[in-house]
Amino acid sequence: MGIDFNHLMELLPDINTAFFQTIYMIAISLLIAVVIGLPVGILLYVTDKGLFLENKAVQNILGFVVNLIRSIPFIILLVALIPITNFIVGTTIGPTAASVSLSVAAIPFFARIVETALREIDRGVIEAAIAAGATPWMIIKDVLLLEARSGIISGVTLTLISLIGFSAMAGTVGGGGIGDLAIRFGYYRYDNTIMFATVLILIILVQVIQLLGDYIAKVVDKR
Repeated sequence: MGIDFNHLMELLPDINTAFFQTIYMIAISLLIAVVIGLPVGILLYVTDKGLFLENKAVQNILGFVVNLIRSIPFIILLVALIPITNFIVGTTIGPTAASVSLSVAAIPFFARIVETALREIDRGVIEAAIAAGATPWMIIKDVLLLEARSGIISGVTLTLISLIGFSAMAGTVGGGGIGDLAIRFGYYRYDNTIMFATVLILIILVQVIQLLGDYIAKVVDKR
């Protein structure tokens, strides 16, 4: 059950490759989650009852789709999206393929976080902007995003940490990365050294991201 450090040194090239595959996966997925999830989260908020772009149909449809995707366990989502993944990237294995499922899982997750962050804004601020003649775009850009920036950054941090966990799970179906390394070497070969190394890497990665995210959120929080 001990850790063989000589064996660990031999595995460093594999660990290094797996680490950067994980970074690659979560970077792509986070980018897509923010680019798509941010406007979805804003729409979920501004189309709600009593807001300046109230639209019950849009609110209900978006809410249903977001809740539908979020209700599917990630491992099932991975399998269900195999045909779509193959169509988009031309393969179903590797970090690029895993990024498709990771992105689909992250978009509604981040969208709900954005919506929650926006709901914490005092509606009086929005009403004051409307009374001053601000357009919907000006309210979104200069009021909503500005007031909720700390919460949104915290949401990015939470999404990123969730993606690390999901990326490890993607390794079970050949997604590459640290999860794949842990399954192939650690689990199937009963290699305690590689299991220890992969768990330690994930712990450190999560801690660094959380500390950095908390720091940035605190810096931009004008409150």
